Amino acid sequence: MNYKDALQNSIFNIITQSAEELQLDCYVIGGFVRDYILKRGSAKDIDVVAIGSGITLAKQVAKNLPAKPKVQIFKTYGTAMLKHNDIEIEFVGARKESYSKNSRNPVVENGSLNDDQNRRDFTINALALSLNKSTFGDLLDPFDGIKDLDKKIIRTPLNPDTTYSDDPLRMMRAIRFASQLNFTIENESLNAITRNAKRIKIITNERIVTELNKILASSKPSIGFLLLEKTGLLAYIMPELTALKGIDEIEGQRHKDNFYHTLEVVDNISQNTNNLWLRWAALLHDIGKAPTKKFSKKVGWTFHAHEFEGSKMVFRLFKRLKMPLNDKMKFVQKMVLMSSRPIVLAQDIVTDSAVRRLVFDAGDYVDDLMTLCEADITTKNPKKFAKYHNNFKIVREKIVEVEERDHIRNFQPPVTGEEIMTTFNLKPSREIGIIKETIKEAILEGDIPNEHEAAFKLMLQKGKELGLKTNLP
Repeated sequence: MNYKDALQNSIFNIITQSAEELQLDCYVIGGFVRDYILKRGSAKDIDVVAIGSGITLAKQVAKNLPAKPKVQIFKTYGTAMLKHNDIEIEFVGARKESYSKNSRNPVVENGSLNDDQNRRDFTINALALSLNKSTFGDLLDPFDGIKDLDKKIIRTPLNPDTTYSDDPLRMMRAIRFASQLNFTIENESLNAITRNAKRIKIITNERIVTELNKILASSKPSIGFLLLEKTGLLAYIMPELTALKGIDEIEGQRHKDNFYHTLEVVDNISQNTNNLWLRWAALLHDIGKAPTKKFSKKVGWTFHAHEFEGSKMVFRLFKRLKMPLNDKMKFVQKMVLMSSRPIVLAQDIVTDSAVRRLVFDAGDYVDDLMTLCEADITTKNPKKFAKYHNNFKIVREKIVEVEERDHIRNFQPPVTGEEIMTTFNLKPSREIGIIKETIKEAILEGDIPNEHEAAFKLMLQKGKELGLKTNLP
């Protein structure tokens, strides 16, 4: 089978010419070939394997390109990378690998194309197209990867126990591809992941999080998270999520399975946003429910303050997984902390005061918060579902209306602390805080408009109540 059409980009001709000048064979392999056959759009990453030195080939290609791009060399891995237009091309010499039990870093030897294909993670990633002049575009498919693409199957080229034990990150990659491509992991391979799940402990958290992010970014993330749970990997990676699984019943009273509910919420939100951190918020919005779950005869099952507990757990989880502890983490924390607020609003008559407080607390993230809360409605009762969503629509309209009138988002008090100090001839003190809080509360309650004149008048009134004297004429 020939796929010359896949190699129309002029870079391939330059690679062929460079390989000929060096008298070595080379092939494009892996994701580029897979995605071309699946018609997944044009690739931005190309992997080229050389039967010989990949670094030497990369240097020759750079020399033959008009722009003479810089070649990045990674001597430890025997690879080199260059950028051509908007494409990254990585060059590696064909190799065979052997592994020790406590590391995913292999001992590497030079090898043939066949050796290189043997070491690939899945049959669909072992597909190679020849870049050699006489066989340009010919497909080399030793493991029937084309059939697996056709059947939508993830399968390892060699014994799956060996493949996953050698490099346990491949277990995460199998699940990530299943989620991204909506493929099925072949049974023997799936069982091997379950058998080898404990091996994930030797993988760095940074590598694991890269795969988790790709699963979360897929169009239906629940596919990946259900597989992570089924194989036992999730219990090692995020026990906070597996702790949500199951339904308890006491005296005939049950609660919903919060694990499956969470996955529904993540799928719902993924239809409406590509914001990775908002998807993380959806994944973690209920993690506080496991540690706060209680039963009482009067009210049944409760999860009091689970949002507060959950927001604290977000920090611990991000820290443990070596995720960014910056504004992204704070955003997820805020979303988890506030995740029930609009739902409570949507159950009642929506007052201006309640909406002002919501906008004040959520700030720039109020729209994200509404998107999260809309995704959180997973009831199968069509009347309930319609009622909630209709109420959310009213809340959204009120947010726009209140914001246009009162400018509460990213609220700055109309009277500053400096102005209070000057007016009452004060040094930094408790009274300043009391006056500022009184003004803020009055604006949020709608007692005064969010403007300087009304706030200044209230400041004078509150100062008088506190026994302060002004220096005004």
